Amino acid sequence: MNEKSGDVSDGAYPFESVTTAQTRVIFIRHGESNASVARAIGGYRSCTGLSELGRQQVGRLRDRWIEHPEFEADVLISSNFARARETAEILAPSLGGLPVDVIPGFGEHDPGEECDGLDFEELDARFGPIDWSGGDPYAIGFPGGETVADFDFRVRKTIFETTERYTGRTIVVACHGGVVAVALRNALKTVPVGGFDMWTINASITELTLVSPGHWRLVRYNDFAHLAGLEMETPRDG
Repeated sequence: MNEKSGDVSDGAYPFESVTTAQTRVIFIRHGESNASVARAIGGYRSCTGLSELGRQQVGRLRDRWIEHPEFEADVLISSNFARARETAEILAPSLGGLPVDVIPGFGEHDPGEECDGLDFEELDARFGPIDWSGGDPYAIGFPGGETVADFDFRVRKTIFETTERYTGRTIVVACHGGVVAVALRNALKTVPVGGFDMWTINASITELTLVSPGHWRLVRYNDFAHLAGLEMETPRDG
């Protein structure tokens, strides 16, 4: 392999280490949550887990992996949100019955105590319109909550610490759409906001491989083939 020319004729990739063990990280966005159905802010304090459809979505992924194993996992992690823990617990039988290691750093953006659990109408009535785009990563979007910059730094730090701890292993992380977005921005070495949008589907697979320190390979994003024929969200009244 010639790194300078980018020659990959020997099957390797530019900058890929041939001596360092590669670390595989498989991010699973949780299934549809009760908070999503209720159109409420579902932080870790108020999260009550998956909706019935959410459990079906994750069950489809579990069955896919049981029928057609794609890898041998070494570690199963979830965030501290009930919806992520439930997702990991449903998936565990397809991953050799691994225990679930809860790591809060993989949690979704924290809206803070004042906003956590409010429905969208009450949130708007109490605090006015929220800038969901996160245009300024240092702005306070949710009173008492994390800034986008805080969230981005926390997730990137957690990814670094986890891959350092489990170098050369295959890691499955049951987490959140925001966490997947940060993982991709981290791999691409981009800023926390702007440039492009992502819409990560519930119970979808995003896979990244750390091929050498600081150098990631995107294997797949938003793989939700197992959800074919299933509703994407619970129908809402009105």
